[in-house]
Amino acid sequence: MDQTLIWLDIGTLDDIPRQGSRVLHRDGGLVPIAVFRTVDDQVFALEDRCPHKGGPLSDGIVHGHRVTCPLHNWVIDLATGGATGPDEGCAGSIPVEVRRGRVVVALTPRSTGGGCHG
Repeated sequence: MDQTLIWLDIGTLDDIPRQGSRVLHRDGGLVPIAVFRTVDDQVFALEDRCPHKGGPLSDGIVHGHRVTCPLHNWVIDLATGGATGPDEGCAGSIPVEVRRGRVVVALTPRSTGGGCHG
């Protein structure tokens, strides 16, 4: 199966509030993508679903390079999508870049985010 990345421009870096997120809804019933901006202007993208009970990570609190799920306070590493501490699980991570002030998210055809890495 061809896993060519499709880069989607979702707007400017300033469209995402610092320590906040923006949600990208995808066609085909796939889990939405939450794109996060940290206080130091780094950008991360995860499936917008906590690995614990499916809470919307985009509604969580961003602190450092982590987000706390609003439902049960699971802390998710934004770089890997992995739960921290004693919790285990992974929100799929999605490749994302800032190019000339524009945020682009990489999508693969008919797939969800990748697994936890590192």
